[in-house]
Amino acid sequence: MANDIEAIAEIEADMHRWRQDIHAHPETAFEEVRSARIVAELLSSWGIEVHREIAVTGVVGVLHGAGGPGGRRIGLRADMDALNMEERKTVPWRSRHAGKMHGCGHDGHTTMLLGAAKHLAQTRNFAGTICFIFQPGEESAGGARRMIEEGLFDRFPVESVWAVHNWPQFPVGKIAVHETAVMAASDYFEIIVRGKGAHGGLPHEGTDPVLIGSHIVVALQTLVSRNVDPMDSAVVSCSVFEGAKANNVIPDFARLGGNARTFSPRTRELVEAGIHRIARAIASAMGGTADVTYERGYPQTVNTAAESAIAASVAADIVGRDGVILDAPPTTTSEDFGYMLQEKPGCYVLIGNHDPQHTSVLHHPLYDFNNSILTIGTRYWIRLVETLLPA
Repeated sequence: MANDIEAIAEIEADMHRWRQDIHAHPETAFEEVRSARIVAELLSSWGIEVHREIAVTGVVGVLHGAGGPGGRRIGLRADMDALNMEERKTVPWRSRHAGKMHGCGHDGHTTMLLGAAKHLAQTRNFAGTICFIFQPGEESAGGARRMIEEGLFDRFPVESVWAVHNWPQFPVGKIAVHETAVMAASDYFEIIVRGKGAHGGLPHEGTDPVLIGSHIVVALQTLVSRNVDPMDSAVVSCSVFEGAKANNVIPDFARLGGNARTFSPRTRELVEAGIHRIARAIASAMGGTADVTYERGYPQTVNTAAESAIAASVAADIVGRDGVILDAPPTTTSEDFGYMLQEKPGCYVLIGNHDPQHTSVLHHPLYDFNNSILTIGTRYWIRLVETLLPA
């Protein structure tokens, strides 16, 4: 362990520089051209075999252990993309691209995996093959699914896949490992309510789609409170409601939109069917109609038990047994690493990001990845490789 700490200390300044440079130049889904170039050039400079342009901007680095090709193969994944949001934190490495920001810490995730790749390329203290997967488009664009569709696991067959994410809800020095479900499935819906337009002062001459939509918004909440098993969990949020542009006009139609988060296939089916049923029935009862579009998004992110046990053991080596959180409930955020876990066993862990200087949650304009956890994540990756692929 002491050797790990000393080795990472030697490249810590490099990692800070990489992270802050990537942060200052955020690129959103499938536009990560600069980030991918930096990743590919660094990997290549360390003697790692590089494959580019998988899912447009994805990069995969392949590194064989001291014994050369052969043996077991594992995949380590980091996401590279930023968010379409404005940064408000005043730091020297603040985003230079208006309306784009690394508000979820993917700059840090990329850097931690780069740090591990550099160390492992130098030491080769493992037997087998590592595939370093630098993924584009995690934020609502399904980059993991696209990489899989373009043959990720056919070209780079691995036995298991692994990922980490920083987590501001946990303090620095903590790593949370879930035995099964980590994050929820995420779906999206749109409801077009059609009525009959009229003057705002003469509502009896029309059929008000805004009023119909209001009843639909309220009724949708009964899906969770009265239809979902209380021992299960779900979220149905209606976040879009558009009607007329003038305050004295009853429009012909109104548009509602929102998202649903679920943890079980049965509840996912129930919520989808319920949104269709409630919207159409209420609209019909009030003299209008409702057209519902329901789009399934990311699946659940579900760890496999055997891999979770390995991850917990490795995490304990890095932060101590008291630093490993094993009883954290799953969260209703979502992650497209779930697509990879549908294909391969693996584990997705959460690394604490919170300290007095880093208090903002993910996707907040004041969020910033905590540089102090770069070494924690990098050491976790190294120890994981050496555990799974012992020399």
